[in-house]
Amino acid sequence: MIKYWQDNSSRMMQLMIEHAQMVLTALLLAFLVAIVLIAVFLRKKNWMNSLIYFFSLLYSVPSYAFFALLIPVTGLGKTTAILVLAFYSEYVLLRNFITGIREVDPNYIEVAKGLGMDNNDIFIKVQLPLALPAIFSGLQIALASTMAIATIASTISAGGLGDLLFEGLQTGNVIPILWGTILTVVLTLIFALILKLIKNIVLSEGLDIKEGK
Repeated sequence: MIKYWQDNSSRMMQLMIEHAQMVLTALLLAFLVAIVLIAVFLRKKNWMNSLIYFFSLLYSVPSYAFFALLIPVTGLGKTTAILVLAFYSEYVLLRNFITGIREVDPNYIEVAKGLGMDNNDIFIKVQLPLALPAIFSGLQIALASTMAIATIASTISAGGLGDLLFEGLQTGNVIPILWGTILTVVLTLIFALILKLIKNIVLSEGLDIKEGK
């Protein structure tokens, strides 16, 4: 394994960067769409439930089939991979976000209304901040699942660490498979740690604001 690393380290680092870019772009896209959908449909319960059900159906579609369905529209490469990863992330994010927002104590909302806030202000200044723990939980779950699914993107020429896995499968060499697996896990742990640090900073600042510090 050490010899393989010495011979291919620069390529492997490039594949890690490609993998990270795909996953982060897909998560950012899914996150923004989730926030917009919740802001628009939060008070339309039937619509919101229908959206969650719709994305749950997409989540159940095998990744190979999803890629095959989009390739005629968006072609081979990173664009198709990012769109598929974003669709898979959307269900996880929506489900966790809406759960967190719906669990906000109604008393806080009533107080906000008493202060003259409209629905948009309540959503941005009250519900979203109080739902942050659930939002970060959703991001952590989506991060882990998207990192794994992104390895399949290699089959549509999108690059990433999946290249190592499929190289090993095609050549019958277990070493690229081991390195692809290890680097995927390492990348997931790094971003999970970064996300946890961001979560701690954001939540601690929110607590300071509540306490008037």
